[in-house]
Amino acid sequence: MICVQNLTKIYGNNTAVKDISFEIEEGKVYGFLGPNGAGKSTTMNMITGCLAATKGKVSIDGLDHFDEAKKAKAHIGYLPEQPPLYYDLTPYEYLMFVGEAKGLKAEALSRQVNEVMAETQITDVSGRLIKNLSKGYKQRVGIAQAMLGNPKYIILDEPTVGLDPLQIIEIRKLIRSLAKERTVILSSHILAEVQEVCDELIVIVGGRIAAKGTMEEIKKNLSGPSTVTVAAKSEPGVDESLFAGIDGVDSLQCSLGKGEQQNETHFHITVADGADIREAVFKRFCEKGFVLLEMTAYVPSLEDIFIRLTESCDEDPEPATEILLSPAAQEAADLLIQTGEEEKELTYEEEALGGDKE
Repeated sequence: MICVQNLTKIYGNNTAVKDISFEIEEGKVYGFLGPNGAGKSTTMNMITGCLAATKGKVSIDGLDHFDEAKKAKAHIGYLPEQPPLYYDLTPYEYLMFVGEAKGLKAEALSRQVNEVMAETQITDVSGRLIKNLSKGYKQRVGIAQAMLGNPKYIILDEPTVGLDPLQIIEIRKLIRSLAKERTVILSSHILAEVQEVCDELIVIVGGRIAAKGTMEEIKKNLSGPSTVTVAAKSEPGVDESLFAGIDGVDSLQCSLGKGEQQNETHFHITVADGADIREAVFKRFCEKGFVLLEMTAYVPSLEDIFIRLTESCDEDPEPATEILLSPAAQEAADLLIQTGEEEKELTYEEEALGGDKE
């Protein structure tokens, strides 16, 4: 299990990740969903140990990621948004190099390289230079390097960004196959992506967790009331009293149609959570002998919920917590903020600090 507790990352006066906590259980595909700049990549970089946290704790199977970094990192395979590829090497040469860097040797190294190439379906291009491969194949090579060492957790940052539709389908299939034996965490700002491959979602907006759970749980807990609109032929008795006693009717508005619909009466019904009143409404109109012209039910989609969460977080920004940095580090952090590149890796700050963080 990956356990994240009160994780925070601050660049100068900008708080990129704000006191987030969650747990990643084994055997599932988790999706970090959020708009660009929400803090997804920063969170992933801290989980993988590529980025130091301002405060908070990450443990991988009980190993503290900051105190026992080497042991903890052995459980994780990571593919950043920009795959760390050496373009003048072939996939085979590159994977052999990465495998050696991960501590694999001799027969185990050769066996694992061949296994990951077969699983990611890059064996046929293993002898070509990486720079000559399509973006889809480059992404596969990136995923293959994350798989070396048999990590329990595979973390993929925007794995399908920039791919064409066919390549996206193929990478999604690959992710689902990886999840059969591993826990996969991926980030995306595309709803269709996470709906297609993820078991659980963690919605990050403005550096904070806006929602988490399965898609069904998020829809149930955050969708709000659904509505039903009814159009009926106007005649005596067609009014609000028709809906009296129907379970699930929360509120009701009635209006007369206009123009071509002037002979119609329209009802806008707010329905209690989880209620489906359509059958009861239909039977009521049949019993009364009234003409029901149209009935439409609307249930908020995951996209509607996501938009509402994004808007609510934008309207309620959380002030940053100030920390002291060396002048060089402050200059680097200010540059990141000015250029809008908060999601980049922290190499900027680390280089500026020169190991002398105040």
